[in-house]
Amino acid sequence: MPTSKIAKSAATAAVLTVLLAGTSACGYYSQDTKPKVNSVTPTGNLAGSYYEKEVYTDQKGKFWIPLKPAAASLGYRTKDDTASGGYAKVGYTDVMYMLKPNSSEAFSLGEKITLPDAPIRHNGQIYITPNALSKFLQTEVGWNPSSGEINVSPPEDKDSGGAGTGAAKPLRIQSLSDVDKGELVSYAKKYLGTPYDFGAGTYEETKKFDCSSFTRHVFKKFDVTLPRLARDQDNIGRRVSRSDLDVGDLIFFTVPGRFESDAVPGHVGIYIGDGKFIHTWGEPGVQISNLDTGYWHDVILHMTRVL
Repeated sequence: MPTSKIAKSAATAAVLTVLLAGTSACGYYSQDTKPKVNSVTPTGNLAGSYYEKEVYTDQKGKFWIPLKPAAASLGYRTKDDTASGGYAKVGYTDVMYMLKPNSSEAFSLGEKITLPDAPIRHNGQIYITPNALSKFLQTEVGWNPSSGEINVSPPEDKDSGGAGTGAAKPLRIQSLSDVDKGELVSYAKKYLGTPYDFGAGTYEETKKFDCSSFTRHVFKKFDVTLPRLARDQDNIGRRVSRSDLDVGDLIFFTVPGRFESDAVPGHVGIYIGDGKFIHTWGEPGVQISNLDTGYWHDVILHMTRVL
C-alpha cells in the first residue's frame, strides 16, 4: 500500500480510537463540532455526519435515532415497506441492508444478523439505537444526545477483495456459446427509459427496476439465473480486467466516499461494448453510460464474467 494511504488509514483509525476511548456510552462530539462531509452521490449531493433534531430517549434512558437520515448521511436511501408486511430496505442504488420494526433479526450485506436492540416505530418513523445501527451497517457510530450530532463512519467490507481483477471465482453459470451477446444487449436496450425504483418488486408486477433486478431480468430471458441483489451477483462468475472486458460482463461499482479498502458493491450494470454499459439509476431509469470517463468510471469496483 502506498505510504500516503497507510498514513491516511492510520490517522483515521487513531481519530476513531481516541474519540471512542474518551467517551461514555452516549457519544463523543461537543456541541460546537461541525458535521463533516464524507460522501458524494451520483446527483452530486454531499452526505456526511449531521445534526438530528428528532432524537428520542425512552423511559429506560435508551437513546434512539431515526433510521432514514442516519442512512442518508452515507448517501444511502431507505424504502419502508413494513406497512405491507415487508422490510425497510437500505442501500445505494441497490438494497444492501434490511430490517423490520420490533424484530432483532436483520440482513446486513447479504448476511442474517441479530441486532442488540430491535428497531421501533416512533412518530411514524423507524427508530434504531446507535449500537444497533453500528451492527446493522457494520461500522462505527458516534452520537451526542445533548447536541443531536450523529456521526456514522463509512463502512468497510473486510471479507471482499480489492477493486482490482481479484482472484478468479470458480463458478461460470453458462457457457459462452449458449448466449448470443448481441441479442442480450438488444433485449436490454428495449427497456431504456423504464423507471427506476429502489427495492423494486418484479418487473411483471411493478414495471420498474432497480439496478440488480434489471440485470437479473435481462439475464433470465437467456436462461441465466442471477441472485436478486448486486452483493450476491458479485459472488458468482470470475473477475476480469478492463482490457479483457467483453459484452455481457457485469460491472460492479462501490459507494463513493468510503475508505479506500472498501469493496462493497452498491451498483451493477451490463457492459454493452464501445466503452459503455447499460444500467438503471434515478432519472430517466434504464440508461446507457460511459464506463471510461465521468462519474461511474471513478467508482468502478470490479468487472465479472458470468457467461
